[in-house]
Amino acid sequence: MEEYKKALKIISYLLEYPDENWWKAFSDYREAVNEIETQQSKTVLSELFDYIDKLGTKEYEKIYVRSFDFSQNTNLYLSTQDRTDFGKQANEMHEYKRLFLESGFDLDNELPDYLPAILELAASVDREQANKILKVAKSKIELLRDRFIEAKLAHAFLLDVVLTQAAGLEATK
Repeated sequence: MEEYKKALKIISYLLEYPDENWWKAFSDYREAVNEIETQQSKTVLSELFDYIDKLGTKEYEKIYVRSFDFSQNTNLYLSTQDRTDFGKQANEMHEYKRLFLESGFDLDNELPDYLPAILELAASVDREQANKILKVAKSKIELLRDRFIEAKLAHAFLLDVVLTQAAGLEATK
C-alpha cells in the first residue's frame, strides 16, 4: 500500500469518535504507524498515539467531544467552516458528495463533508483521484488546521501530515 494511503487511513481513524470499536482497533492502528516511511509523519502519528494512550479512555473521550462535537470552530464537517453563506455550503456539500459517487462510493450514515470520511475516501482510490479529492478539501483543511492551532489541539499536527501528503500527490501529478 502506498504511503499516502497508509497515512490518510491512520489519520482518518484518529479523527473518528473514540467509541468502543475505536478503542479495540487502537493498538492495530498504532502498530500500522511503523509502516510509514516518512520520519516526520511517523513521529507525528506516534506522538499522537502516545498522547491519547497517556490520557486514557475517559479523558480522551471528554477532550474529543469538547473539541469536535461541541465546538463550531473545530468540528470535522468541512462545509460548516464558513457559516456565513448557506448557498455556498450547499454547493460544497454537493461537491463532496460528487467526489464520493465519482469514486464509486456512497455514504449511508455520514455527511460527505466529514473530514474522516474524506480522508478514508482519498486513502481508498488511486493517486490521481486522491489528489483531486484533497485538492477540493485543501482550503478547508488549512482553515481547520489554523483553528486547531488556535484551540491548542494536538490534532493540528495530523492536518500538517494530511497537507504534506496532499502536496506530495500534487507534485507527482
